[in-house]
Amino acid sequence: MVERDLRAVAYFATTSDLWSSPTSEPYLSLTAHYIDQDWAMKSKCLQTAYFPEDHTAEAIASGLTESLGSWGLNESKQVCITTDSGANIVKATTLNNWTRLQCFGHRLHSAVEKAGKHKKVERAVGVCKKAVAAFSYSWKKKRDLAVAQEELHLPQHKLVTESPTRWGSRQKMVERMLEQQKAITQVLGADKKTRQLVPTWQDLDVLESVHGALNPLLEFTDALSRENYVSVSYLKPMLQLFRTQILKPSDDERQLTKELKMTVMSYLDEKYADPNTEELLDVATLVDPRFKTQYIKPENIHAIKMRAVSEMLEDCSTSVRTEEAEAGDAAVPPPLKTQKKSLGSFFKKPESSPALNDRQSVERELENYLTAADADSEMDPLQWWKVNERNFPRLGGLAKHYLCIPATSTPSERVFSTGGNIVTCHRAALKPEMVDTLVFLARTFFVSLQHKLNALHVFRCCFLKLLEFVL
Repeated sequence: MVERDLRAVAYFATTSDLWSSPTSEPYLSLTAHYIDQDWAMKSKCLQTAYFPEDHTAEAIASGLTESLGSWGLNESKQVCITTDSGANIVKATTLNNWTRLQCFGHRLHSAVEKAGKHKKVERAVGVCKKAVAAFSYSWKKKRDLAVAQEELHLPQHKLVTESPTRWGSRQKMVERMLEQQKAITQVLGADKKTRQLVPTWQDLDVLESVHGALNPLLEFTDALSRENYVSVSYLKPMLQLFRTQILKPSDDERQLTKELKMTVMSYLDEKYADPNTEELLDVATLVDPRFKTQYIKPENIHAIKMRAVSEMLEDCSTSVRTEEAEAGDAAVPPPLKTQKKSLGSFFKKPESSPALNDRQSVERELENYLTAADADSEMDPLQWWKVNERNFPRLGGLAKHYLCIPATSTPSERVFSTGGNIVTCHRAALKPEMVDTLVFLARTFFVSLQHKLNALHVFRCCFLKLLEFVL
């Protein structure tokens, strides 16, 4: 069923990543993303392939090509692949001549890491980590912390430990430290062995700056990491929002907060200044009815519109060739009977306006779309297209072409989270073929079942509310 669904789609995007299991066996994942006939975003785990070769660009390029081939998928239908910024996988996509989008989550992680190299920040975060570690390895400290929280009327929250590969965990650690700093100071200060771990007011001041500069970015990362709705068209509007509001320094902020914001923003601007990436994001923004040309540079609007027209014409010619091929395979219909002219046909006037050629028709459709009212910013663009596809059929095909691209490579990382739950220390002898099969089943059927259960739960809640109102 999965293979049939994938072969039926006109275009798809992919995400990929490399992973080592708890038994140190390397795997290469590939996940496909597409928009189906009902304008629903779909995600399918294609493969979690055992990858014992050296992780060179050539080997990865060959492995990705083989993964697509094993499903009978044509590379020409692949719009884009979203990956992290590893040099080997970046070069692999270049060798395959695939369009690549850099994972926004990894880019933001790198930007925050660069900002975190400030000497004051490194020291304050180091102090924070040592203080948290003192509670992680002592049940007595945890007990004393709970008592202190109750005495000081603080929330009964546990401290958060940083994960090096997730910048958001550092932010949560800093946020929790600031929330619980009075209780932490009380517990650590009562013990001579840990008294030196108490953060100074200078450290807390730096942590306040880090929190103020970077904490607002957390929500954006979480939102873009979901795979059941459109994310790629959010990138340009979001970068503009960062530039003009979220990461724009204000006069009433600390100097360190301003410096951190400018460091992150300059890094993101540099990485997303690539012309090919910008053009890809411009087209994706164009076919999102909420944004259209709002976030495209004025000097680039005409070129993007011409690219959209060109691609729509190409899609039309491809569809015509497909229909002609299918018609050629069908049985030849019997010849139509010659009909006599009616008397009224002699008085019919010729049409006053000449018929539009394909290009003119496509250009008019695009202009009608751009002049139509924008969709609400909180509306799902796929739902908008589901209703309005009949008005803009060619542009609807282009929307399916680009809006399926994920902004992050998180879907492939979720595959490895599933794999980590399967390949455990108690199941370390699983063969790679069985791992691939179990991960595929888990991602394909169990996730689908979870979505249905969630929908059923929402329906049940709505029904109970309605019943309560009626009674």
